[in-house]
Amino acid sequence: MQAVNWHDLRYILAVGRGKTLAAAARALGVDDTTVARRLAAVQAALGARLYQRLANGTLQLTEAGERAALHAERIEREISALDGAVAGADDVVAGTVRVTSVPIIVNRILVPAAPILLKRHPELQLELVADARDLSLTRREADLALRLARPKTGGSKVTARRVGTLRYDVYASASCPAREAKGLPWLTYDEAMAHLPQARWITATAARNGETIAAVHVNDAEGVLQAVIAGLGRSLLPRVVADGDKRLRRLGAERRAPVLTRELWLLAHSELRRLGRIEAVVGWIEQIAPR
Repeated sequence: MQAVNWHDLRYILAVGRGKTLAAAARALGVDDTTVARRLAAVQAALGARLYQRLANGTLQLTEAGERAALHAERIEREISALDGAVAGADDVVAGTVRVTSVPIIVNRILVPAAPILLKRHPELQLELVADARDLSLTRREADLALRLARPKTGGSKVTARRVGTLRYDVYASASCPAREAKGLPWLTYDEAMAHLPQARWITATAARNGETIAAVHVNDAEGVLQAVIAGLGRSLLPRVVADGDKRLRRLGAERRAPVLTRELWLLAHSELRRLGRIEAVVGWIEQIAPR
């Protein structure tokens, strides 16, 4: 016996219910010829006659046909149950969402706000990956990414939109008197991070004013933050992070405009974007992102 195409069992069921090729064709949205051809195919696969034509022109299932129809009905019920079970599953806010960004954003913005999201969606699992590298969404290294610049690559599989702005100002340790803090050396990044807008601003400002660069260089904004708190120098930090830290003092607090701004972009894989859990995390990020 040949393998049976379960899709063809629909034709047996339709004939058993409609009693004619025309009625079966209407039920299935095909023509009479297609019904006859598929019935012949399933009969050949099963090696049994499944229906017979009566004197009045109607079709009647044979004993083998009735058995086949019973199986077809069972499959139909299972498919219907499956449709009901998964209908709207993409809208359910459950499962794991992996979000990546640089450490200072993960540690100082996302982590403190995570209870808001998890209280709202108790079946959600949130993975926050603090990494200075640009993890790939197309290789599924992350589901969402927060980047400090508009992405140049990613193609059609990655969507990106601006969700906020980081405003930077100059900070020093609160333990250092304001007058002395203005004379502290500039804390900046190592050569591998010299391309960062903060590093370029610090280098240009120090050169213009004849000021010194601190002996300690770091490779991440989180390191800059800790070095400033330790009193090793002054540097640029995001207002959204530094203004709430009592260990830090903003220099030139009377100045309303930030000395530097950077755009905050949210990246998502286009194939995952409409999943309920992804939309929930996207909405949360949009809510907490600094404007």
